[in-house]
Amino acid sequence: MTSTFPGGRFNPRDEHERARYAAYALTRRAGEAATLRVALTDALGGPGEHRVILTGDLNDTPQAATTQLPLGPPGSEIGTRGFDQPDRGDNQRMWNLAPLMPPGHDYSRINSGRTELIDHILVSHALVSPLSAVTAHAIIDTSLTSIDPSDPEARRDSPASDHAPVLATFTNL
Repeated sequence: MTSTFPGGRFNPRDEHERARYAAYALTRRAGEAATLRVALTDALGGPGEHRVILTGDLNDTPQAATTQLPLGPPGSEIGTRGFDQPDRGDNQRMWNLAPLMPPGHDYSRINSGRTELIDHILVSHALVSPLSAVTAHAIIDTSLTSIDPSDPEARRDSPASDHAPVLATFTNL
């Protein structure tokens, strides 16, 4: 997690400052995730199933709490035993399509040489069922380069994004 410190610094004075600003950033990100969840709850409200898609750079990996919060009630994520078991939470739940991404096309950014998926596609039950009608992948090409958080100026004025587009295809809708 990259933070900006007082005076526009990108490096903390000490570990106390680094820990405090990391906590501030997590609190802000958690607030953003909770706001998304409120909007999703409203969009999914009412009788019947609704087709809802949330896409974007959530700045966290699939297992991070701030990525999990917009999903809604846990219990039937793709790839778990509960996925094929309908329950009362399905109409308010969103599914992250990350588990459907094939190896080698399952990341959207390279950070310090490590691949990570921080750009997500979350979909409602009406779009994830049947699962056989859904595919997802990132479009990885040679222009995706590793970012270096220790040098925040390195990409200034770069014409290309440091994120790969993440795509989903839905058939039989």
